[in-house]
Amino acid sequence: MKLWHPTSENIWQGRNDLAEADNALRVFQTIKQPANFSPEEFPQHIALLGFECDEGVKLNHGRPGAKLGPEYLRQSLANMASYDGHERLVDLGNIRADTEKLAEAQNALSEAVYECQHQNMRTLIFGGGHETAFAHGMGIYRAFPTQRVGIINFDAHLDLRNSPQPTSGTPFRQLANYCQQHQRPFNYTCIGASLASNTQALLDEANHLDVTIIWDTQCIESMLDKVQEQIQDVINQVDIIYMTIDLDVLPIWQMPSVSAPAALGVPLERLLPLIQLICQSKKLQAVDLVELNPLYDIQGMGGKAAARLAWQLVHWWNG
Repeated sequence: MKLWHPTSENIWQGRNDLAEADNALRVFQTIKQPANFSPEEFPQHIALLGFECDEGVKLNHGRPGAKLGPEYLRQSLANMASYDGHERLVDLGNIRADTEKLAEAQNALSEAVYECQHQNMRTLIFGGGHETAFAHGMGIYRAFPTQRVGIINFDAHLDLRNSPQPTSGTPFRQLANYCQQHQRPFNYTCIGASLASNTQALLDEANHLDVTIIWDTQCIESMLDKVQEQIQDVINQVDIIYMTIDLDVLPIWQMPSVSAPAALGVPLERLLPLIQLICQSKKLQAVDLVELNPLYDIQGMGGKAAARLAWQLVHWWNG
């Protein structure tokens, strides 16, 4: 596997409570850690992969540092209690991007995703910038060539930029182009988008591609039932769901450690019920959490929020 390397040995550790009871377990004690990239050994499990890359963030004029996100998120997750679902996690290591070689790294991640899905594993990717999404999405489209794929993106940004070179702001435009070239439907929903953070040009592109947008101002307590109905409509229209979570969808006071923190955002307590609906749909095949940048975290707040999100979605994730 190109650009692959194992997770650092000191990442998965935490408090040992086994003296209390046999089931006093934490994630670091139940996660499987094979020495090599070996998805064929773990059918029906969830492949945890890191994408150590922020080359796309740099090209998008963002704050670099997201390449440190995968190991940081693992560390934040390690000491959490292990319940139903968490024992299915298999850490299959990381794809590490070389400097100024974004396409090569994306191709390597896409191939890793394809191999995992081909071996009947679902994929959970810790990014990395949102350039992760093009690679992850490509792997899913390749693994399910005849099925209707729905992309649900929780994000302050539409990421449909028109750029001469791929960046962290172009992944869904790239996936739309792929679908057009291969005569496949492009079913893309963006939830939590900020009108203040997306230009009219991006809205025009979204309208052209028939993108479903649910704005951050619609994700308020009194409207969550309606938002859930919209998500259910999306679920009903597709066979496979790829869910991507740009952590800048959370407000800055919960997620300071991203390239572009959100002034408003969708707080974790409102985001979780929306994600639960998708996790329990039995159509969710792939998830990534992206843009976590430890260089800008404050007292571990961003790491803790991202880890709780990852912990919760794995706990809810039904096959």
